[in-house]
Amino acid sequence: MKAIPWKTYALWVLLTEAVGMLSGWLTREGVQIYSQTIVQPPLSPPGAVFPIVWGILFALMGIGGARIGLAPPSALRTKALILYGVQLAFNFFWSILFFNLQQFGFALLWLAVLWGLILWMMVTFYRIDPLAAWLQVPYVLWVSFAAYLNFGVWTLNS
Repeated sequence: MKAIPWKTYALWVLLTEAVGMLSGWLTREGVQIYSQTIVQPPLSPPGAVFPIVWGILFALMGIGGARIGLAPPSALRTKALILYGVQLAFNFFWSILFFNLQQFGFALLWLAVLWGLILWMMVTFYRIDPLAAWLQVPYVLWVSFAAYLNFGVWTLNS
């Protein structure tokens, strides 16, 4: 039986979670202003739900990233890891656009690009490690829901 490389998994999860925590820290004041002043669409969950869901999603992303990182080196693996980094950067900056800058329309466009990047990453992951791709399904579903919320905020507050 092959040993599980726990340190590699832990590193990927911690790095991915760190991106989410930094984004959350940088947007904490924007989130507070948002929650007090912005009209939110129906089905908006309570604020406490978001850090829980994102914590889980970042962990799943990190596990998927680790699985790809552990795959044999190839051009496809390199492409997958680049896509991982790019989508993670888009994820990071969406919060700043949405909460701090309150650029709701531009944030929605940014989110659409993020959604496409996630799908592209998933397809690329699938070609290397199907489980790594399937671990991203909750992420793409949550970003789809976030797009609904972003659209609702944009239309209700324009």
